[in-house]
Amino acid sequence: MQPLQARRRGLLAAIGAALAAVGLVVAMGANAYAATLLSDDFEDGNSTGWTTSGGSWSVATDGSGVYRQGGTSSDARALAGTASWTAYSVQARVKPTGWNGSNRFVAVLARVQSNTSYYYLALRSNNTVELKKLVGGSSTTLDTASWTVATNTWYTLRLDLSGTTLRGYVNGTLVGEATDSQYGAGRVGVATFYGSANFDDVLVSDSVTTPPTTTPPPTTPPTTPPVDPGPNQADGWASVNAWGQNGTTGGTGGPTVTVDTAAEFLAEVATAGARIIRVQGMIDLPGPMHDVTSDKTIIGVGASSGFTGGGLNVGLPLSDSITSPPANAVRNVIIRNLNFRSWDDDAINVQMFSHHVWVDHNTWTTGVDGGVDIKRGSSYVTVSYNHADGTDKDMLLGHDDDNSAQDVGRLKVSYHHNFFDNTNQRNPRVRFGDQVHVYSNYYLNTGNYGVASTQNAGVIVEGNYFENVDDPYHLAEGSSSDGRLVARNNCLVNSGAGETGGSVSNPSYAYTLAPQCDIKAIVSAAAGVGRI
Repeated sequence: MQPLQARRRGLLAAIGAALAAVGLVVAMGANAYAATLLSDDFEDGNSTGWTTSGGSWSVATDGSGVYRQGGTSSDARALAGTASWTAYSVQARVKPTGWNGSNRFVAVLARVQSNTSYYYLALRSNNTVELKKLVGGSSTTLDTASWTVATNTWYTLRLDLSGTTLRGYVNGTLVGEATDSQYGAGRVGVATFYGSANFDDVLVSDSVTTPPTTTPPPTTPPTTPPVDPGPNQADGWASVNAWGQNGTTGGTGGPTVTVDTAAEFLAEVATAGARIIRVQGMIDLPGPMHDVTSDKTIIGVGASSGFTGGGLNVGLPLSDSITSPPANAVRNVIIRNLNFRSWDDDAINVQMFSHHVWVDHNTWTTGVDGGVDIKRGSSYVTVSYNHADGTDKDMLLGHDDDNSAQDVGRLKVSYHHNFFDNTNQRNPRVRFGDQVHVYSNYYLNTGNYGVASTQNAGVIVEGNYFENVDDPYHLAEGSSSDGRLVARNNCLVNSGAGETGGSVSNPSYAYTLAPQCDIKAIVSAAAGVGRI
């Protein structure tokens, strides 16, 4: 394992003829490009290579180093790079922090000729995003789309330019495309218009990726971006339309039954079809685990219901010969508001390409193995608002280094607002899973480590609160090789710096981040049973 230290770096690539370097790039939401022209995450504490016009620019801290524009009384720009750049992609994360009036914007700039002439992708306070050009201070809109814009929320803006083709993206979604020959080359930049903002993770690549053929044509850009479903609905990866299932609804539409014995519960959970199963009191299940069929909601009554002795298995029997999702894979399961105690194997096991599973507001204490293990090609799972109380092995994602045939391209899981309370490890430990999103969780007194990314997994660790955690996140674990891990906007209190490396694309769903240093209070008050 490499030393535990942050590997995010400052300005790496050529700016003029003076600087030329090849290094590690942490790309927020971008594809892995062929070569990097410029990368700046401002962790070095300076803005070397940038020139500004208007506003009040400074390198500041917002969970990590950012380039802050604090003024709202005018337009403001910061420029970098070289005038000879032609075909490239420029990307930055931006968080609007305030507006002075209506219809203001934040933007990334490309092929900059001067402070009054360039292309730009503008995220506006009136909930639109516009692909535009500025010629001598006069603007022309080339394409536009609707996009919800909120202050104190991070967005990833990307502008791709290849010949006369321009494409704009927000959070990885194509929002505008145009053909224009006004400018063929130029510098890059970030800007605000009567607004304040923080900018981070600026990345310029010399290769532009053509969007897949399934991307909607530019004449019909998305009219509405993904929407966070809100409370009491599955969010994160469990909300995505994929594999023939649109979101996770569990037993909605089926009968509601209440059970208080193991026999009653096992009969109901094995019955085909939609069912809402209310668990009354603590039920002693024989070990180790019991199969859950598709289209089920299993929900505890009050704060004192759940299972002891045995756990739940969401998935078909194990088979190494199945390497793609079968038609009869278990899907559409919700497990909420349950206590799990003294389980004989795993408290919850999701396996064999099971998908659209939501594990929410549960509490588990010590058992033999994992709290929630997800493996063997399972995907589109959200694990949220759970309380892991003093457990050793919490959340394993991907069970074996040799299981790439089932796991690569799958294991898409969101972990958010969970309370890892005096736990030891696997919070989570990830193999192969890509776009694994670990955000807004509270880690307290973690014994071994928090998050581990291995076997080329792609993990985003974002907006979490780590308290008394020597090793909040790292690459590789045991015999498993390095994964990729991007960490941003985490609150580290009496904790180590963590280890990052590689690039990870942002997930395709909408989500909302609270200020990272508020997460302790939010999660402490909301995670676990009895709080839905």
